[in-house]
Amino acid sequence: MLSTSVINNTAFHPSTFILLGIPGMQDQHVWAAIPFCSMYILALVGNGTILYIVMTNRTLHEPMYLFLCLLSITDLVLCSTTLPKMLTIFWFRSHIISYHGCLTQMFFVHTIFATESAVLLAMAFDRYVAICHPLHYTSILNATVIGKIGLACVVRGLLFVFPFVILIKRLPFCGHHIIPHTYCEHMGIAKLACASIKPNTIYGLTVALSVTGMDVVLITTSYGLILRAVLRLPSKDAQFRAFSTCGAHICVILVFYVPAFFSFFTHRFGHQVPPHVHIVLANLYLLVPPVLNPLVYGINTKQIRLRIFGFLREGGS
Repeated sequence: MLSTSVINNTAFHPSTFILLGIPGMQDQHVWAAIPFCSMYILALVGNGTILYIVMTNRTLHEPMYLFLCLLSITDLVLCSTTLPKMLTIFWFRSHIISYHGCLTQMFFVHTIFATESAVLLAMAFDRYVAICHPLHYTSILNATVIGKIGLACVVRGLLFVFPFVILIKRLPFCGHHIIPHTYCEHMGIAKLACASIKPNTIYGLTVALSVTGMDVVLITTSYGLILRAVLRLPSKDAQFRAFSTCGAHICVILVFYVPAFFSFFTHRFGHQVPPHVHIVLANLYLLVPPVLNPLVYGINTKQIRLRIFGFLREGGS
């Protein structure tokens, strides 16, 4: 009786999972790790630089730069949640991850993604207020409001993602424990279960459409209102600068959301998509935005750009 109980418990919750990496590209893992590692280093350096410059310059303690710091923090956590383990898979063939370690990684991946989505929405709102209501900018976005917005971004992510853990823990795993991915995420784990995963599918779809989808709608609305205000500017030069800035922001936002939604819907409907294409894109939406955000939001900002150049000149002298 005891041995049967142990077997059933093992079948219900496996002790480990095996992360396969990029399916069909196992022979190229060593070489594929090089660009991923390079982008990870760029993300660490870029976001670390933004945090250092803003934190050490009191003149930059303004809403836009505080939101930029929050974005840099989420970027650092987002890529650091998956890249170190991915690199150990590619270079050291360390494919095994514990059951609880897998759930922890899944929880952080989805929580930080939801948090970053909310931060991008907050930054779009910040730009809307700054351009469309400049006289009320400092009164609307004071330090207290920014703190509450930052807290709300994190809490929202925690509240919507925690049910993923509960939904996974209720599932029995009595087959193989191989995840054809480089990191643990909700549907990738759920598909290994030997029970109905309909609640996982429904809840995941609901969260994606109602939470992340609503963020996309509100961000689009904010930039639409910004562009309408820009078109009313009398100066063509001011219009060009505003279009240039907004265009760069929109490109980064698309890089963040398009691969994410592609990966999400591929799990449910894209059975004809080659697995290696799906997995590569699923990694890009966690890595490319942390690389691009410091360039687009940071270096594209005059005050930060001047301080970076000043810092480089001091280092050179």
